[in-house]
Amino acid sequence: MLSSATIYSSLASFPLFLRHQPLHSSSTLCLCSAINDHDPLAATPDGDGLQPHPRKHNYKPTSLPQTPLSPEDKVRILELSLVTKRTPQFPGSIFVQSPGDADVASSLPPLNTLFRDRPDHADDVVDEDMLMRAVDIRRNVTTEIFREALMKKGKFGIRYAANLVSSLADFIDYVMIAAAAMKRQPEFSSWSFNLRAKTVIQESEVVPLIRWLKHNSQSYIRIGKLISMTKGNLKSIRLLAEWLNSVGVRGEFLGSVMLRAGDNIFQRSLEELDEIVEYLESKGVRGEWMGYVISRCPGLLCCSMEEMRSRVAFYVDMGMNDHDFGTMVFDCPKALGFLTLEEMTQKVNYLKEFGLNNEQVGKLLAFKPELMCCSIEERWKPLVKYLYYLGISRMGMRKILVVKPMVFCIDLESNIVQKVRFFQDLGIKNDAIGKMLVTFPPLLTYSLLKKIRPVVIFLMTRAGVTQTDIAKVIALAPQLLGCSIANKLEVNMKYFLSLGISIRQLGAMIADFPMLLRYNIDVLRPKYQYLRRTMVRPLLDAIEFPRFFSYSLEGRIIPRHKILVEYRINFKLHHMLASTDDEFKRKVVAAVDRRIRFESSVKAKTISGSLLIMAGEVVPRDSESPDCSIIKTESSCPGTEDSTSPSLTESTIQTPHHF
Repeated sequence: MLSSATIYSSLASFPLFLRHQPLHSSSTLCLCSAINDHDPLAATPDGDGLQPHPRKHNYKPTSLPQTPLSPEDKVRILELSLVTKRTPQFPGSIFVQSPGDADVASSLPPLNTLFRDRPDHADDVVDEDMLMRAVDIRRNVTTEIFREALMKKGKFGIRYAANLVSSLADFIDYVMIAAAAMKRQPEFSSWSFNLRAKTVIQESEVVPLIRWLKHNSQSYIRIGKLISMTKGNLKSIRLLAEWLNSVGVRGEFLGSVMLRAGDNIFQRSLEELDEIVEYLESKGVRGEWMGYVISRCPGLLCCSMEEMRSRVAFYVDMGMNDHDFGTMVFDCPKALGFLTLEEMTQKVNYLKEFGLNNEQVGKLLAFKPELMCCSIEERWKPLVKYLYYLGISRMGMRKILVVKPMVFCIDLESNIVQKVRFFQDLGIKNDAIGKMLVTFPPLLTYSLLKKIRPVVIFLMTRAGVTQTDIAKVIALAPQLLGCSIANKLEVNMKYFLSLGISIRQLGAMIADFPMLLRYNIDVLRPKYQYLRRTMVRPLLDAIEFPRFFSYSLEGRIIPRHKILVEYRINFKLHHMLASTDDEFKRKVVAAVDRRIRFESSVKAKTISGSLLIMAGEVVPRDSESPDCSIIKTESSCPGTEDSTSPSLTESTIQTPHHF
């Protein structure tokens, strides 16, 4: 018979068999039964021999052999010790396969022995690679626990829960660290890591918070960023959201406001936020505007009161009153809270280089505060250089800035350059383009495809403007490009065609006077009726002088026509209207004088002929009469009626003061 020592040594030499059963996407380790530390064959009471212990059902060893484990075995044991689900086992199994089993503590080796090459030496260096693997495994376990909590308690779908967990890496680490720290507390020392992690998730109330944020139209990406920003203080999200809702911020903007406000927004007290709102209201920002202002520029909530007072004083010192300041903040909240004071000062100084003083810059910013959001180097300087290339002087740039400051806010390459090239393709020279922009600055703010090109096409195809004259028309009247085709240009075109004017004649009229299509029909109709009915002039006069429709009917056309009728003279429309009051008086005096001389000569000839016929003598026209008493004209005889008629002077012509 074998001795007890021989049998024990032979059994102890058996290797530790490991086998894997991949299940539930995690590796499981099946440990073979180990030999007890004592002799398996016990002596009988009488000492006659060795009797084996009777085998018990599902017998498990109470200890593991202290043999070194390979790195692969260590990783498998780590995975087995941290899996979250119980591994299904077949009936009669004697192996522990998951930590959910009752005897897992006695079946698996202590985890602290996995990080040393030789467990019997306590002073060995910790295996850092194995430690990092253990942390990764524990992080994966925490992620799975959190995903299950979202699906069970939050009633979220599998895909949404997976996407949300993927954006909450920082919160996963927070839960993992908090659950590990609970091990040091006596009441939680006997709890498993899984149970401690579930407790941390439940006490943080993160699942109801996620449900509330999702109800307020927040995406899982924003929810993940918000939870990570709180650094564990999840209650601050709900408190801040309720405060934002109280000042008028709508629910769909809550997440974006909290994200764009900055990291320190969750560290600010509600009293500090109330102080900022009350100060802005005292400076002209209405209470009903506050939600819109904060939604557009959440950075205002992160400013200290000293910084806020400095920003407000920056605009007040430029002459803004409370009304101008309030409307400026409402129109562009970023002008107050987006830039630094140094950047704001640089932009104001640059605007003053166009010849504007401090008060004028203040009025300009109150009218168009978006200027403060434009870059000097990237937006303003390239624009000024390009306008100078078009021949626009600094005074012209100042006019563009004052009349249409939006020009300094739009993109140069994609907007202004494209329109200038279009005008160049029409045949307009650069200096003429520069004059167009100075004359009508809003031209650069119109859409090239939706506004400018359709008007040009309409003028050339339907209004009769030839390709040769289109450049002249646009250069002389760039305001036409801002008119509506359906409501203005087409209506005027149809009216002129209804008068009997052909398309070719209308095109020539527009080329002569491009502003013809900009007048209202109610203004054109009375002038045309007066021309044809009262002045009794042909339509050809209006075609030859289309500028006739630009003069005031009551102030110039009717008064001057009455003067012409009174003095029995007639002018063309151009000479009648296209002159100042003094020039018109001189023209009338000269015309009346010519008429009087003509009438006097005609009357003298008529009287002379009648006298000769009465005397029965025929005298040659150029012969001299020996007796002047025989041949006398009525005008030369004293005492006649015409001899006493006064002469016409400029002072006798009564013209109205306003034409």
